[in-house]
Amino acid sequence: MILVQVLAHPGDDGEEANAMAERKYAFSWALLGDVGLGRPNLGPTTRLETYRLMQFTFRDVIEQRHGAAEADRIFQEAGVMAGKAFYANVLKGAADFPEFVAKAQKALADLSIGILRIEKADMDALSLVLTMAEDLDCSGLPDLGTEVCTYDEGFLAGMLEAFTGKAFRVKEIDCWCTGGRTCRFTADVIA
Repeated sequence: MILVQVLAHPGDDGEEANAMAERKYAFSWALLGDVGLGRPNLGPTTRLETYRLMQFTFRDVIEQRHGAAEADRIFQEAGVMAGKAFYANVLKGAADFPEFVAKAQKALADLSIGILRIEKADMDALSLVLTMAEDLDCSGLPDLGTEVCTYDEGFLAGMLEAFTGKAFRVKEIDCWCTGGRTCRFTADVIA
């Protein structure tokens, strides 16, 4: 186990500073491990229900302790971190937007994360409308009356930021859980 010391920032309240004073680990791609070594019989895949079991139990505990808005923020922030790491380790080196999209579509489909499509792209304004069909987070869930893909918002924002070097605000506007049959997101550069 790696312990990372994190210095509290001036103005942090005591509780937050104490929580951040010592961490069990800081994320790195290496923490994904050597799956071939660790799972020689079962391999690198699992069922979607397993992913959702972990995701929705994490979310429930975070909501109980910190509220729904903070849970959304945490999931989105984790998504940004993951999206940047995914770009750096899987998509790196795209020369232009069409190559970035092609690499992202292939990798997301190959890893069974989802089927990415670009509906609209204004590259001058860095404004997009994207869809993610058959995504990990919500495809097949009941209509809950609210969007649930805050992690995906962050993941897409992180990939876009890593590619362009500019921060993005990504917002889900259609979701399986609001009656849609694909997740649709707007993505706009933050000025």
